[in-house]
Amino acid sequence: MMPSHAIAGEETGGDPEHLTRAARHQTQVDPLAALRAPGDPPWDVYLTGTVFLDIVFTGLDTAPVRGTESWARGMGSSPGGVANMAAALARLGLRTSLAAAFGDDHYGEYCWDALARGEGIDLTPSRTVPGWHSPVTVSMAYEGERTMISHGHEPPPEEPAPDCPPLARAAVASLTPGRRAPWIAQAARKGTRIFADVGWDDTGAWDLAGLADLEHCEAFLPNAEEAMRYTGSTCPKAAAHALTEHVPVAVVTLGAEGAYAVDRRTGETAEVPAIAVEALDPTGAGDVFVAGFVTGTLAGWPLADRLALAGLTAALSVQEFGGSLSAPGWSEIGAWWRRVQSLDTQNPAALRRYAFLDPLIPTHLDRPWPLRRAVPTIGFGRNA
Repeated sequence: MMPSHAIAGEETGGDPEHLTRAARHQTQVDPLAALRAPGDPPWDVYLTGTVFLDIVFTGLDTAPVRGTESWARGMGSSPGGVANMAAALARLGLRTSLAAAFGDDHYGEYCWDALARGEGIDLTPSRTVPGWHSPVTVSMAYEGERTMISHGHEPPPEEPAPDCPPLARAAVASLTPGRRAPWIAQAARKGTRIFADVGWDDTGAWDLAGLADLEHCEAFLPNAEEAMRYTGSTCPKAAAHALTEHVPVAVVTLGAEGAYAVDRRTGETAEVPAIAVEALDPTGAGDVFVAGFVTGTLAGWPLADRLALAGLTAALSVQEFGGSLSAPGWSEIGAWWRRVQSLDTQNPAALRRYAFLDPLIPTHLDRPWPLRRAVPTIGFGRNA
C-alpha cells in the first residue's frame, strides 16, 4: 500500500538514481517540471539539523492532571525536528537532501527508513553515529494545542553540515542569534537561495546584527512577534517592510490572520488571510508554511500565490496530528480544492485566489476530503 499522500503514475524523469521505487511514486506532481534543464543542481532543497523521534498522543480531552493517569485514544510515531521540513518539501514534489545525525538505535533506524524509503529524501550527506541515542520528543495534543517533552544526549562532536553542502536550488536554515553557520555562506556562494526562519531569542537581545547569516538569505520568515521585536515595530506589516532593509523578501506570519509579505526587489506586497479549519495539532505547521513558500518561489510564482500556497498547506496540516505525519501532498491539496469549489456558499473572489492551483492538481484522483492519514507505529512491517 502506498502512503496516503502518494498518487500512482509515471515518473517525470531526471530523479537521482538512488531514489527508491517507493519514493519515486511520491514525486507524482513536479511543480518545477517546466523549469528543469540539463545541468541543473541535483537537488531542489538542502537541509541540515537534528532529527527527533516524535511520539504523539492524540485524543486527550484535557491536559494531563498532576498525580493522575491519562489515557489517550490514539498514538503515532514519526520523524520530527528538521524532518518535519524535509517531509513537507518532499511531499510537495521537491527533490530534498538532508544532512543529519542518526542514532544507531531502533529509533534512528526507523527515522532513516521513514525519510529515505517513505518520503524519498536523499540522506547521502547524513550519517549514523555509533552509540548515540536518538533524541525523542513526546507530544500531547489536546484542544488544538500541544504540550511537548523532549530528551536527548549531547549531539555528536561535529554536526553533519558538510564544508561543501551539495548543490541545490535552495536551502532552508534556522538562524541562531549570535552564531554563524558556515555552510550558509558556502551554499550562497554556489548560487543556492537561502530561506531562513528563527526561533525565540532566549537572550532577550532581539538584535538583528546578531543574525549575521541574514546577509546571505533571499527570504526571512519570522512570526509577527519575532518580527516586531527584531525591528522595534508595533505593527507586523511595518516590521515586514523594515526587515527588507536586511533581506530581499520578508514574510511575517500572523497566526489566525494569515500572513503578509514584501519583496524589496520587485516592490510587491501581498496579504493572504488564513483559511478557517478545525485545528487539531499545530505541530510542524510553521515548517509546512515555509515549505509551501519555498515551492512557489522556486516555481517562479507571484508573491501572492506563494503566500497562498504556504498558508493553505499549513492550514491543511493542522487538521492532522503530528509534525511530518501531517504535511500535505498534492492529493490532499487537490481534494481540498475540489471540495471548496463544490460548495455553493463559497465566495467567487476567494476561489479565484486559489485558481493558480488548477494546472497542478491531479485530475484522475477521486478521494474524500478531509483526509485522514494512517499513522505509522514502530515495529509494524512495511509493504512494498
